[in-house]
Amino acid sequence: MAGKTRAEKMAETRAKLIAAGRKAFAEKGYAGASMDELTAEAGLTRGALYHNFGDKRGLLAAVVDEIDTAMAARAQEAGQKAGGGWTGLVAEGTAYIETALDPEIQRIVLLDGPAVLGDPSRWPSQNRCLQATIGTLQGLEAQGRIRNVDIEALARLLNGVALNAALWVAASEDAPATLPKAVAAFECLASGILVTAPDGTGQGASAAGR
Repeated sequence: MAGKTRAEKMAETRAKLIAAGRKAFAEKGYAGASMDELTAEAGLTRGALYHNFGDKRGLLAAVVDEIDTAMAARAQEAGQKAGGGWTGLVAEGTAYIETALDPEIQRIVLLDGPAVLGDPSRWPSQNRCLQATIGTLQGLEAQGRIRNVDIEALARLLNGVALNAALWVAASEDAPATLPKAVAAFECLASGILVTAPDGTGQGASAAGR
């Protein structure tokens, strides 16, 4: 059997470091995670971490990207199960907010992520999620379901509402109690982009002018 290629070895090394980092960040938090311990966990050296990620912050960015991408995929799956379209869009946002109850996601993505990596809207994973939301909104626009507002602006604000709702849930003292409030507020705000309300009644000119 042929040996592994250089690219395969590099991919394997990155995967080991990301897995070790994910475990360390989840258990001890970013500040408490030791580079020596997590590289030992992966059976690698600090040099391997520096070569692949630059530093611990670079490793956190890779871990956050992996987890946040999985969060978005889970949300999109919920949207598809809900039938897509407007119902699917709301289901996606709700599912994303609900991930804030996961202890690993709370600590790595929603607490340490913004504190160490900065504005989440600039993360690659969030940009990919933005593009997916833009696609859904374009479909709703073609059907005449939503108001005549810039699609990218709507997508950014809708995603921002869902993200900030998740951040609020994660940072709250009682996350399970905060979750339904966050979801209800998200659904209320999101429904404002519809030409007609979710129950089929017209929003009316007065609502549009508020």
